[in-house]
Amino acid sequence: PPAASSSDEEDDSDASTKPIRSEKKKNPTSLFQTGGDPPKEKKSKKKAPPKAAESEEETPEKNSNKKGKGKKSKKTKEERPPSPVIEVDNLEEFVLRPAPQGVTIKCRVTRDKKGMDRGLYPTYYLHLDNDKKVFLLAGRKRKKSKTSNYLISIDPTDLSRGGDNFIGKLRSNLMGTKFTVFDNGANPDRANADWSNVRQELSAVVYETNVLGFKGPRKMTVIIPGMNSDNERVPIRPRNDNDGLLMRWQNRNMDNIIELHNKAPVWNDDTQSYVLNFHGRVTHASVKNFQIVHSSDTDYIVMQFGRVADDAFTMDYNYPLCAVQAFAIALSSFDGKLACE
Repeated sequence: PPAASSSDEEDDSDASTKPIRSEKKKNPTSLFQTGGDPPKEKKSKKKAPPKAAESEEETPEKNSNKKGKGKKSKKTKEERPPSPVIEVDNLEEFVLRPAPQGVTIKCRVTRDKKGMDRGLYPTYYLHLDNDKKVFLLAGRKRKKSKTSNYLISIDPTDLSRGGDNFIGKLRSNLMGTKFTVFDNGANPDRANADWSNVRQELSAVVYETNVLGFKGPRKMTVIIPGMNSDNERVPIRPRNDNDGLLMRWQNRNMDNIIELHNKAPVWNDDTQSYVLNFHGRVTHASVKNFQIVHSSDTDYIVMQFGRVADDAFTMDYNYPLCAVQAFAIALSSFDGKLACE
């Protein structure tokens, strides 16, 4: 399974690197904990996160850099491991709740370019990747914003800012290289007395150009709030723009925040492309493919995202991310300024 291919975006190369198994598994809880007492470790809980279909270790075919091998992707489609059974009782709660520990929530993102201004403002839909195809979130770029601004909704038909279904938003800086993800709380200038209604920042994403500009593998830094001793997200409610996740990170004020990075893909001489092992969950090469990890345990995939068809992508996330965080991070990778591919 391929990764960022620095050559042709639609190249169907299917290269893979063998999974590297680390013998010592850290408990993912400890990687993300910042506030409060350390969790009391129950022995039974300490399951290493399931690796998606570890058995698929067959060596990649050597001819994967030949174009026009369309038939192969059919085969891979059926093999893609589906999501475990996830109960989505209350959608609004579910999409803001961290993934359960030890469970990878496997989703599918589809991009819909239909309609008048389809090229510029496609709608993105997030579903669980299983038989029921449970709808989770929809996102679309707002038209009249100075910077890229995506609304995220729990209703596929209502992507308005004022409606009850608005659950979060993703906003970029002017350059289009830094993004902040908010929940649906109030703007700080409409705060109530104790600030409890003010929006939380759920994550931030920073893209760096590498030496080749945006060609070649992208470098992403993802900043998220840490978790407290009850494994709940520490609320980050900035009072102004200088107090948000991005400014804290830039000033190295890392209290209660966690820094993650995308896993660097490895150059594969056979396919002449950069590859990552997605364990059968990603079938098309694309610079948009990425895996997010913590530097202390690069085997624990916090999130992965990659192309499986022209307008379809898989998005899998683990503790401590929630669906809104993961979907917003995925939306940031579609943004126009980055697509100088």
